[in-house]
Amino acid sequence: MITLTEEDNKQLKEKGISLEKVKSQLETFEKGIPYINLLAAARIDEGILKFDDKQKAAYVEMFDKHKDQLELLKFVPASGAATRMFKALFQFLNNYNPANETINAYINREKADIIRTFFIGVEKFPFYEQVIKRFVEKHPDFLNLPDHFQKYFFVKILLDKDEFDYGSSPKGLLPFHKYKTHPATAFEEHMYEAALYDESNGVAKLHFTISKEHDNDFDDEMDSIKKRVEDHTSVQFQTSFSFQKESTDTLAVNMDNQPFRLEDGSILFRPGGHGALIENLNEQDADIIFIKNIDNVVVNKYKHELAEYKKVLAAKLLELQQDAFAYAKLLDQTTPDQQTIEEMKQFLRKKLNVHIKDDIDKYKEIYQIEFLKEKLNAPIRVCGMVKNEGEPGGGPFWVKDEDGNISLQIIETPQIDPNNKFQQDILNSSTHFNPVDIVCGTKNYKGEKYDLLNFVNAKNAFITQKTLQGKDLKALELPGLWNGGMAFWNTVFVEVPLTTFNPVKTVVDLLKQAHQVQDK
Repeated sequence: MITLTEEDNKQLKEKGISLEKVKSQLETFEKGIPYINLLAAARIDEGILKFDDKQKAAYVEMFDKHKDQLELLKFVPASGAATRMFKALFQFLNNYNPANETINAYINREKADIIRTFFIGVEKFPFYEQVIKRFVEKHPDFLNLPDHFQKYFFVKILLDKDEFDYGSSPKGLLPFHKYKTHPATAFEEHMYEAALYDESNGVAKLHFTISKEHDNDFDDEMDSIKKRVEDHTSVQFQTSFSFQKESTDTLAVNMDNQPFRLEDGSILFRPGGHGALIENLNEQDADIIFIKNIDNVVVNKYKHELAEYKKVLAAKLLELQQDAFAYAKLLDQTTPDQQTIEEMKQFLRKKLNVHIKDDIDKYKEIYQIEFLKEKLNAPIRVCGMVKNEGEPGGGPFWVKDEDGNISLQIIETPQIDPNNKFQQDILNSSTHFNPVDIVCGTKNYKGEKYDLLNFVNAKNAFITQKTLQGKDLKALELPGLWNGGMAFWNTVFVEVPLTTFNPVKTVVDLLKQAHQVQDK
C-alpha cells in the first residue's frame, strides 16, 4: 500500500503521471515480470521472407511508382549521448599515466584492444584534424612531445569538458565521416539517406527524438547543413524534433518495493527507456514511417544499396495493406460469405503471420467476423532481419503469451530465462537478428491513425537493478519500442543484407569500411 504526501502528489502532477500509473508500476515490481515463452526461432520460410533479385526489382519499381501519392516520414531515435561510444577512451584517461609507462605497456596490461585499434587508425577518424589543430594551438611544442604523451593528450582534448567533450555530445552531432570538403555528422548522413527513399514530391520529412538539453545544438546543425544537403540532393527537407515525455518516466523502488526517495524526500523517477518513444511515434502523421537508429549510417558510396532495401520493405508493406484494407472495408460494409471469410483467414495466416486457433470454425459467424475485424484493423510493421554473425540485437521469434496467443515478435536476450535450457536452446538456434530497420503502417483503410498505445503489451517491461547514493534500487524500463511497444501489431520479417547494418557502438567502429570514404 502506497501513502503519498502532498509534495508527492504535486510531483506527480508536474510530471503528468497519474496515481493509477504509480500503483500499476508498484504492482509490477511486486509481481515481477515473467520471462517470454519462446516456441521457435523465426527462420527463412518459417516467419522470415527472402526475396530474389527479380522480386526485389519489382518491389523497388512498385515503391517508386506509388511514393508521390504517399506521405512518407523517417523517424530516428537520437536522444542518446555518446558516452558508451568512448567508454574505452575514458578508462584509458583514468588508468593511464604517460609518465610511468608506454601506450603498449598499458594495452598489454589492460588487454585494451580498442585502444590499440584507435591509435593504429587515428588519422582516419573524421575528427582527427580538428583535434590536432586545437592541440597545436594550445601546445605549439606538441610535435616535440614523446609519442605516448601525444596520444594521451589527444584523447584528453577529445573528451575533456572544456574541450571537444565528445562523450557528452549526442551521437547524432558527432562527426562520423570524413569527406574531402568537410566531416559529416550522423545527423547529416540521415538527411542524405532520406533523400533516396523518404522523398515524396521533392520533399523528405524526418523526425528526430532528442534530449531537451541538446535542442539548440540540433537546430544549429540543421541551419549549417540544410542548404548544402538540399543543393546536393535537389530535395527539400522538413525536419521536426520531439523530446521523450516526462509523463513516461517510471518509478524507481528500493529493495522492499517501496518508492525510492532522494535525499530531499522526493520520489525518484527515471526515463522509461526507448519504449517511451511509442508516444512520440504515435504523434506522427504519415502513410509510411521508416524507423532507423541515429548511429546506423554509411558513407555516400553505400547509400544506394541501403536505400534499395528500404524501398523493398516499404513496397511489401503497401502490398500487404492493399489486401488488408480491402478486407477490412468489406467487413465494415457487409457480411461476407463463408468462402470470403476463409480467404481472409488464409491472408492473416500466410501473409500477416497471425495465428488462428484450429477451433475458430466452431464459433458463431458473428464471433469469427469480430476476430477478423480485430486482426485486420491493426498497424502493420515490416522489419528487416539480417543473418546473425555475432552482432548484438533483438532476434525474431515465434512466441506464445499467457493467453495462448502465438505471434511473431522481436525479443531481447534479457527477456529470455537464462536458466531454462529449452528456451536457451531456441535462443542459440536463432539465425537472424533485428538491426532496427522497420517500416510502419499506422493508419487504417480510411486514412485514420491508429492509437498505437492500444497495441502495447505493458507486461513486456524490464526490471533492472541500479545503485544511487550508495543504495540499491530497482528501475523499470517500459516495453521496448520495437519489442513490447509493438507487441500487438501485425508483423512481417524480411531478410536484408548485413551491409544495411553499420551501427557505431564504439568509436573504432568508425574505422570500418562502411564509415570510410576511401579505403586505404
